Amino acid sequence: MAKASFVCQSCGAVHSKWSGRCEACGGWNTITEEGAPAPIGAGAAKRVRGRKFALEDLKTEDAAPPRRVTGIAEFDRVAGGGIVPGSALLIGGDPGVGKSTLILQALASFAARGGSAVYISGEEAMAQVRLRAARMGVSDVPVALGAATNIEDILATLEGGKRPDIVAIDSIQTIWTGALEAAPGTIAQVRTASFDLVRYAKASGAAVILVGHVTKDGQIAGPKAVEHLVDAVLYFEGERGHHFRVLRAVKNRFGPTDEIGVFEMTGKGLAEVANPSALFLGDRNSTSPGTAVFAGLEGTRPLLVEIQALVAAAGYGSPRRAVVGWDTGRLAMILAVLDARGGVGISASDVYLNVAGGLKVGEPAADLAVAAALVSSHAGQALPRETVFFGEISLSGDVRPAPQAELRLKEAAKLGFSTAVVPAGTKIEGAGLALRPIRDVTELIELFGTVSAAPRRGTINA
Repeated sequence: MAKASFVCQSCGAVHSKWSGRCEACGGWNTITEEGAPAPIGAGAAKRVRGRKFALEDLKTEDAAPPRRVTGIAEFDRVAGGGIVPGSALLIGGDPGVGKSTLILQALASFAARGGSAVYISGEEAMAQVRLRAARMGVSDVPVALGAATNIEDILATLEGGKRPDIVAIDSIQTIWTGALEAAPGTIAQVRTASFDLVRYAKASGAAVILVGHVTKDGQIAGPKAVEHLVDAVLYFEGERGHHFRVLRAVKNRFGPTDEIGVFEMTGKGLAEVANPSALFLGDRNSTSPGTAVFAGLEGTRPLLVEIQALVAAAGYGSPRRAVVGWDTGRLAMILAVLDARGGVGISASDVYLNVAGGLKVGEPAADLAVAAALVSSHAGQALPRETVFFGEISLSGDVRPAPQAELRLKEAAKLGFSTAVVPAGTKIEGAGLALRPIRDVTELIELFGTVSAAPRRGTINA
């Protein structure tokens, strides 16, 4: 008799017995018992004879896949220029960040341009969806609305009528199938329902959008296997304290990854932000030390971001680190390099780092801007307001070049910056900026003259 398996609902790891904590992901109370897998070996059913299929070479004369443009430029940009027919998209985000608003707005815009769209709600009643549509001013748009959680009912409804162009399922964690005995929301249910919907998309040509929640660790809840089933995975990010939202592509079989779209949450839905660089620069009227402008790149879009740092004397025995929008481990590395290669003596102080606007920066090229902001705060000297920074810092203290330097410099020149501190060897002519190349962190520190020792206890250098 086959044994039942115990599967973590957070990461999908399979265990031989139940325990309160998953050893793979560290989640508590995430392991549930699931039915026995299909038998293998001698007890398995005899394999049936398959059907041959033709093998072809890599040459193709097929045209690029057509796109279904929703009319929301930021959404279409992240999707790679529009949604490809027959594809499946997974959109994840924290509860309350605005996923349902984004999807309903995209469907309404697509339907208003003459397309056919279906919105299936598994969490909210139809009256709640209608209230949101009325608040957004899209009640009169011909979007077909339904509320269901059973996958057989959903597929029967979709296959029984005219094929829609786009179908949205909000959310995939609420969908279940009667073919399994597992409870709704379990990894087996979500995986089976996702596979059925992806198969429907491939067979019919309708594009399917799946909405998924993320865990406290920032991962899409439930199966990571769902990410392998779909063609594109988009994350909708945003801090509760900010009214700006970022849609980021982390996987896209039909377009570039790491592309972002920026929105502003308003009372009537999401408004597109045409100039994100101006948004993330923050209050540039301040002349306080500890701020540096990073000329970054998100996907194919150059983006200027203000890095804010505060270095203060440690109030307790061990110095404190608080980081918002950047990697904590990378901050520790930059602090160590500044001490070991530049002799700054900053590691013993409390350090606070923030990326303005609620953006999350993961590019190594931000190292130089972070180091400049830290040294500026530590030295109590403000950086020139018309200067941008970019470059990766190695453990040896060297400043290494960053890709797409020309795009970064052109964006900085367009927004009125006049000087760029760049890695040595960056030669871009006609960018409209004065370049100041540096080789290592010691040359960066020389920009501030003599850096003082660690701040006195009880004082703040910013």
